[in-house]
Amino acid sequence: MLNRVAARLERFEFSQIRMGVDTPIIVYAPSESQAIEACRAAYSRISQLEQQMSDYRLDSELNAVCKEAVGRWRRVSRELFYVLWRAHRLAQQTDGAFDPTVGVLVRLWREARRTERLPDPQTLQEARARAGYRLMELCPRRRAVRLRAEGMQLDLGGIAKGYACDHALRVLRRYGLTRALIQMGGDIVAGDPPPDAPAWRIALAEGGETTLVRGALSTSGSTEQFVEIGGVRYAHIIDPRTGLGLTKLILARVRARDGITADSLATAAAVLGAAGIPRLQRLYKGVQIEVREG
Repeated sequence: MLNRVAARLERFEFSQIRMGVDTPIIVYAPSESQAIEACRAAYSRISQLEQQMSDYRLDSELNAVCKEAVGRWRRVSRELFYVLWRAHRLAQQTDGAFDPTVGVLVRLWREARRTERLPDPQTLQEARARAGYRLMELCPRRRAVRLRAEGMQLDLGGIAKGYACDHALRVLRRYGLTRALIQMGGDIVAGDPPPDAPAWRIALAEGGETTLVRGALSTSGSTEQFVEIGGVRYAHIIDPRTGLGLTKLILARVRARDGITADSLATAAAVLGAAGIPRLQRLYKGVQIEVREG
C-alpha cells in the first residue's frame, strides 16, 4: 500500500529569491495545487524570518536591535533570540572565529572588495572596536539583548539561512509533504528522500556529487568569491579576529541534523581551518566536518 501511494507522488520544483539568494524548493506531492499551497507557505515563513534577521532590510528586527539595544535591554522575538543565542554560544566556543557582531567589519570589507583597496589601519581599528561577541549580552529570562558599544551591527549571515531552511521544511511537513528539499546558497536541508530513491542526490560545486536524507549539508569557503589586493588573494569571508578576508584557500563542508547547526559550523570551520576541526567535533557529536585546504 505504501509503495502504491509513493508511486502516485509527482515532483514539483519552485524557486524564489529569499535572503538575497536563489531559494529552490523541491517537493513530491500528490497534486500541483497541494505543492503550490505548501511551498507558498514555506516561502512566506522564510520571508518572516528574513524580516526578523536581515541586516540588509532597514526595518528588520535585527537592525532595530542595533539601534535600540545600546546600553539597555531590548526584548526580541523568540526566533531572533534563539538564533542570537546559538550564534553567541558558537562564538564563545570558537574564541570569536564565528561572531554575530561583525556587521561593521563585513560592511567595511565589502567596500574594500569593491574598491580593491584595504581599509586604512585607523578605520579598521575603529571598526574592530565596535565588533566582538563579548560586546553583546543576552538575557534568556527576559528574552532580551543588550549591546555595549555604539555603532554595532549584528550580522547573522552565517547562521540564519540554515535556520530558515529548517523552518521551511517544518512548514512543508505540516502540509503533509515530507519528501522535500530546500536550498539557500550553500545551505541545503532535506526531508524524506524521493519516492524512487534512497536519498537526495546533491551536486557539489567542485565536481561530483553526494547524497543527503533527513538532515542538512552546508558548504562555506574561499575558493570562488575573492579579490586580489597587493598581490594577496582575499576571500569574501572575513576572519572576525582580524577584520580582513581570509587569505587561505579553504572549503568547509558540514553534515548535521539540522540547518542551523550545519550553516554555522561551516562558517566557523572555514575560518578555523583543519586545525580547529577536532574542537568542533568534540563539541558537536554526530556532526561530520570536512575541510580542504589548498
